[in-house]
Amino acid sequence: MVKTVTYGSTVSIPLPWGVRDADGGIADVRDVLGRIRDAVEKVVEGKDDVVRTALVVLLAEGHLLVEDVPGVGKTMLAKALARATGVTVRRVQFTPDLLPSDLTGVSIYDAERRGFEFKPGPVFAHVVVGDEINRASPKTQSALLECMGERQVTVDGTTHTLARPFMVVATQNPAEMEGTYPLPEAQRDRFMARVSMGYPSMTSELAMLASHGARDPLTDLEPVSDPGELRRAIATAAAVHASPAVQQYLLDLVTATRTHPAVALGASPRASLHLLRASRAVAVLDGRDHVLPDDVQSLVVPVLAHRLVLSPEASAVRRTAEDVLVDLLQRVPVPSSSRV
Repeated sequence: MVKTVTYGSTVSIPLPWGVRDADGGIADVRDVLGRIRDAVEKVVEGKDDVVRTALVVLLAEGHLLVEDVPGVGKTMLAKALARATGVTVRRVQFTPDLLPSDLTGVSIYDAERRGFEFKPGPVFAHVVVGDEINRASPKTQSALLECMGERQVTVDGTTHTLARPFMVVATQNPAEMEGTYPLPEAQRDRFMARVSMGYPSMTSELAMLASHGARDPLTDLEPVSDPGELRRAIATAAAVHASPAVQQYLLDLVTATRTHPAVALGASPRASLHLLRASRAVAVLDGRDHVLPDDVQSLVVPVLAHRLVLSPEASAVRRTAEDVLVDLLQRVPVPSSSRV
């Protein structure tokens, strides 16, 4: 028999400001996300687009993969986002000798009580920062599959439900770097979006030297939200309207990845759901109660690119998943404004 244990709040949250007051609810969500954005951008200089995508994933209750070379601020972004939200945070440094139980927790025998006591692992925090996730073995990486996909952990026959909101922010180095294990397709598919930090501009790097040169910028970063506020914001975003025409356009884009000659493995149905949820979050950030095709288009690359596996022929000519998606955006018809 499998027992279930609940950690934190997992009940469904009704629309906090009511359907009749949608504009007021969206305005409040924008205020919350604006405070978080301002706090994060004090730490992460000159990366507005990356911070915006991270906020979209947070609002859509997804998981974020940050990929780039060492030293460009991947971990700084993850830690700043986690600290600014005011939720519980656990950081895990992924190494080749990390075990699955180091993430999920372990049952330890208590001699006094003559029974086993479960010691929760880092995944029981609201935000889990996984640093260099692709340096751990595939066995350890797979320990996150249930957590990310179902927001629960099963240890020794007992299912533990995780608290909400729950978000994994993982960083990884490019796969060709020494000592890395490529993330399996099932693991990549559970990340709602992937972003790349890139090198800062000259102006941003000068500003970073002036502000970060003497002390750690995270030292002065104070929480500007709390778990309850985030749960209400997530519920508001989930209620944003997406017309049948917009949903069909989204599905046409995802389906096109499965039939494109340069793609060996296209986007999954989970990718369709992630793209819809993220599009609703973008609409809220822009102050709207409905999704536009522009919202979908802006997210196609960060939400779909890391899921695609290109054909050997496409890889041989150095074609990228981003190239394929840009091509699809130009080919798939956009619904007319009257249908939206």
